[in-house]
Amino acid sequence: LRLVSMPEGFNLGIRHISLSTCGLPGPIRRLADEGLPVTLSVSLHAPNDDLRAQIMPVARAFPMDELLEACRYYVRQTGRRVVFEYALIQGVNVLPEHARKLASRVRGLQCHFNLIPLNSVPERNLRPAGRDEVRRFKEELERLNVSVTVRRQLGDDVAGACGQLRARRLKTPTAAEEEGR
Repeated sequence: LRLVSMPEGFNLGIRHISLSTCGLPGPIRRLADEGLPVTLSVSLHAPNDDLRAQIMPVARAFPMDELLEACRYYVRQTGRRVVFEYALIQGVNVLPEHARKLASRVRGLQCHFNLIPLNSVPERNLRPAGRDEVRRFKEELERLNVSVTVRRQLGDDVAGACGQLRARRLKTPTAAEEEGR
C-alpha cells in the first residue's frame, strides 16, 4: 500500500484505496496500527455467526464479536469508517429481523453497508434477492439509522463476479488432469 501511494510508485492517493477482507481480526488490528488511511471493506453477509459460517466457511474460525471489535479498533485508530459488504441472498439473509440484528450489532460503530444483490451461484442453488426484498432490507436499515447503499451488480456478464471465477476454475481441468485422460 505504501509503494502504490509513493510518487515513485503509482502515486495513488491512499485514501482512495479500498482494502477488502473476509474479516480476519488480527490483520485488521495490524492494519489499524499501520496508520494507513485506506478504506477497510469487510465481507459480512450475515447478522450472526451461524448464518455467516454457512455463507462464508472462513467465518467459522472468527466469531463476529471478535471481528466487530477489531473493526471498532480500526475506527478508533484511524478515524475512518468501516464499509461492510453484504451480499443479499434470496431467502437466506434478507429478512427484516436480519436487518434489525445487524443494526443492533453495529450500533455506535462508524460504518456503512454496501448491499449487493448476489450474482447467481447455481452449484450452491443461491439466487439474488428480489427488488422488493432488497428495498425492504435497505429501508429497515435506514429506519434504524444505519448508513447504507445498494451497489449495482458487477461482473455477472463475464462470470467475474464474487464466487464465479472460483466456480469456473473448479469446472476447468488442470493441465495434469488433461494429461491423465
